[in-house]
Parts: sequence; C-alpha cells; structure tokens
Amino acid sequence: MTTTTLAYTDAGSGPAIVFLHGFCESKDLWTDFTKPLVHQFRIIALDLPGHGESPMAPDFSMENQARQVQETLKALEVEKCLLVGHSMGGYVGMALAELFPDLLYGLCLFHSSALPDTQEKKENRDKTAAFVQKHGVEKFMDTLVAPLFAESNRTSCKDDIQRMQAIGKATPLETILGCLEAMRDRPDRSEVLKTTALPVFFLVGKEDPAVPLEAVLQQCHLPQNSMTYFLGHVGHMGMFENTALTRQALLKFAEALYPANTQRYRSANSF
Repeated sequence: MTTTTLAYTDAGSGPAIVFLHGFCESKDLWTDFTKPLVHQFRIIALDLPGHGESPMAPDFSMENQARQVQETLKALEVEKCLLVGHSMGGYVGMALAELFPDLLYGLCLFHSSALPDTQEKKENRDKTAAFVQKHGVEKFMDTLVAPLFAESNRTSCKDDIQRMQAIGKATPLETILGCLEAMRDRPDRSEVLKTTALPVFFLVGKEDPAVPLEAVLQQCHLPQNSMTYFLGHVGHMGMFENTALTRQALLKFAEALYPANTQRYRSANSF
C-alpha cells in the first residue's frame, strides 16, 4: 500500500510529543494548547489523511492512517515519541501501538478509546453518513461541534466552537464519509492495551458524550502501566474546556516518561 507523508507543524526541541487530531479537525486544534510545551519538548502536530493540508487517502482505515503517520515521522527522523491522540486520533494511536510499538515511548488516549463501536454507534455512523450526503458538510458541522462540549462550557467556549466548526466545514465530504466508515469498522483493540508494555494515559471528560466515562472505566485498568485523569465539568474537548488543567495533566505524564529531560529543563530554568 502506498503511503504519503502528511502535513505537519514541528516546533521546539527535546523528546518528541506527537499530536493527532480527531474526526473533522486538523493540526490547528493543538496550536494554543501546545505553545507552552515547546520550551521542554519537540512538538509535532499532524494533519491526518484528508484533513487540513494533508492529501486524501485511498483508505481511511485506522491501520492505513497509522502507516501514514509512521511514514511521516520516519521522514522527520523521529525514532521514538509520546503519541497523543484526540478521539479518532486515539484510534489511530491504538493502531500505531499495535503495528509500530517500537515507535512509541507512551500513548495518551485524549478523550479516546481502544473499544470498538457499539452496535448503536455503528448504526449512528450510518445515519450520520446519510445526513451528510443529504444536507451537506456545513449543516453537519453546525450540528456536530457544540454538543461535544459540556453544556456548562458552551457559552464560555463559543469562539472555540466556531473555530472548530470552520475547520470541520473545510473537510472534504469524501474524508467525512471515509472516516465514518473506518471508525464504524475499526476492531476492538482492548487486547493491545492488555499486552502492551507502553505506559498509557487516559484523559477523560466526565461529561464526554462521545467516549462515555463508563467506557473508559472498562479499559483504563487493562495496561500494565496506566494513568487516568478525570476532568470534571468537561465533555469531549478538554483542550478548550479546561485548558490549564488538561495541559498540566498531560505534562505530568510526559515528564514521568522523560525524567532526564525534565531535570535538565528545571536546572536550565532555575534561578
């Protein structure tokens, strides 16, 4: 299968943290969230196939997307990284953990899951595909984004919601339909969680409608080495809904993976 390098941003130096966005998002999702991290880490954000500035994929399966991520990181001379995947980006991260475990120091499932779609969710994917084909991408995005935020955050996050809607409206119909099918058909990777030696970090919104708390509780204990952080009053978009706390939680996990780097950073910035 032909692989294509993906569009990316690359800033900072030190150990690499690679960020993957979710469905109908782009690497711009991470711009503000990752700015403080570049002082300590090399921060790479990718556009997944057919999203943002990346080329369309002939195959949107999580496995093929993972291969394209691996090929891009190889081109960027990233030998090993902490991978952070939001929502569908986490599904791709789980495929990477299965196919290319040596590429990873650790994996963060950022409002994401190793479980497959339930039968109800599979049916909803098909209904969504029919809705998009009938009503178009713009109307779909007007209905998709706001409910991903906890209801109590929708007013304060109004600008973020509008920005994510704009990113989503630029996503090609072919990408949306391909990803809906790929997410619907992705396999159960809970066995990967059970057998991996990688540290896994679950970032969980207690009010997440897309990856419910109950689903995370079924899997967060499976890895040999795992951490779980529960964010109150947060839905599916913790990078916006509680930026500071979400970033702090991720940073603590990254620092636990890279203790030597953390010590060097603190020494260099001590007074």
